[in-house]
Amino acid sequence: METTISLEDILTLGNIPENLQGSFLRIANGLHQKAEYPKEKVLRLFAEMLESPKKFAYSKNKVTNLAKEIFDLEKQGKKVALSEDGKSYLPAESPVFEMEEKEKQKTVAFDLRTDALPYQVYGAEHIEAGALKQMETALSLPISVAGALMPDAHQGYGLPIGGVLATTNNTVIPYAVGVDIACRMCLSIFDIRSDFFKRQPHLLKRALVDNTKFGVGGETAHKFDESVMDKIEWTATKVIRDLKDKAYRQLGTSGTGNHFVEWGIVEVFEYDDLLAVPKGEYLALLSHSGSRGFGGAVANYYSKLAMKRTKLPKEAAHLAWLDMNTAEGQEYWIAMNLAGDYASANHHEIHKKIAKMLGEQPIKMVENHHNFAWKDTLIDGTEVIVHRKGATPASRNDLGIIPGSMTDPGFIVRGKGVADSLNSASHGAGRLMSRTKALSSITHNALKKVLEEKEVQLIGGDLDEAPMVYKNIETVIASQTDLVDILAKFTPKIVRMADANRKERRED
Repeated sequence: METTISLEDILTLGNIPENLQGSFLRIANGLHQKAEYPKEKVLRLFAEMLESPKKFAYSKNKVTNLAKEIFDLEKQGKKVALSEDGKSYLPAESPVFEMEEKEKQKTVAFDLRTDALPYQVYGAEHIEAGALKQMETALSLPISVAGALMPDAHQGYGLPIGGVLATTNNTVIPYAVGVDIACRMCLSIFDIRSDFFKRQPHLLKRALVDNTKFGVGGETAHKFDESVMDKIEWTATKVIRDLKDKAYRQLGTSGTGNHFVEWGIVEVFEYDDLLAVPKGEYLALLSHSGSRGFGGAVANYYSKLAMKRTKLPKEAAHLAWLDMNTAEGQEYWIAMNLAGDYASANHHEIHKKIAKMLGEQPIKMVENHHNFAWKDTLIDGTEVIVHRKGATPASRNDLGIIPGSMTDPGFIVRGKGVADSLNSASHGAGRLMSRTKALSSITHNALKKVLEEKEVQLIGGDLDEAPMVYKNIETVIASQTDLVDILAKFTPKIVRMADANRKERRED
């Protein structure tokens, strides 16, 4: 890396006022030398700020104060114009996603099938009637092709949590993906003996407190790796562009509800070529969260849009779809996939920061996601869009983790690729009761007692996530032995969740 960025480099961007040249130079070299930004990235950041100073002035970023001064000049009619060299640093606009009126999906009303398509249910004896009814409604859509219901299923909005729905290859249902797009699990296994909990409990607890942010308004100032924000898809549509600043501020944070970051012990039962970790017990870090405010806003916008474009009977209204052959459908598809990349980056931020504080690198990372739609092909060759809402991919040799609760174990699994399940498995234990019921029927003393019995430390959290609100994870796993092989068990020990006063609407 070059040692300095020169004033000459800065001036190639445009007519930088003389009184601000020193500030530009100081910030440029701070980013270059301390944050280790390549010179081109620094100049690109400056060019974007000079092009849109108001946007940078009213968001928290590395050039906020400088942007305010540039914006003040602009308000005085003294805009700092970019040179041709400066303009070359601006990201190219994505060419396909700004809608023309003629490209919009027409509003059309549809009736449901008289009889729902058949579908496979796993662990039916543990699934509430409301979830089964929702699944029957989903399989009555004229675009539905196949479906399956996982053993952790419970009632949600539109498609039940734990529902898997395959639709025609030109349709995507925002509510069948869910509000927290690309919510996922991420597990880091460290080559550290499990008795580290007894030797360094304060270090592990501090690592969680210092490197996690949860809930409404949770933001981080320091980023370990912000390269996900450089993806061209952030320029694709106005919806995405308007959310980019918020997404940047929330990078490396977690949501509320059942989202967590926790330390635990992984017990590997036998060596397996896919997991590639020797038999034994290891220190491990497990996290569960998604695409934060970005994914939520995308979901809300396109769910409402789908319901405007696709009119369905009342019981199916939330299962409205977008046509993938329209700009609106393509916009959602791009935003959904970007939310997937962003959600993954959130987890990696947390894991890398904690690994750095620990002074270790994981010997294995396991990651899998739900609340997503995939292009896929059924066993008979039919091309479809598979929606997994609170269900995870379990194709042959897919590696994943299915968690229990804050006191119950999770399991590292290998998918078997069962066609009847649409190559899917559960995403967790599944709820036994609603959050409202949990808050009114479970006491803090009851939660404290079970935490003590299981020797689990809880930082934050609330009664609506108490272990008693979840199904028995062993029973859920036993209901899907046809779908996955069990490779290892994760036992939680120190759990970090959102504080009770930082809640937002949660569906799962």
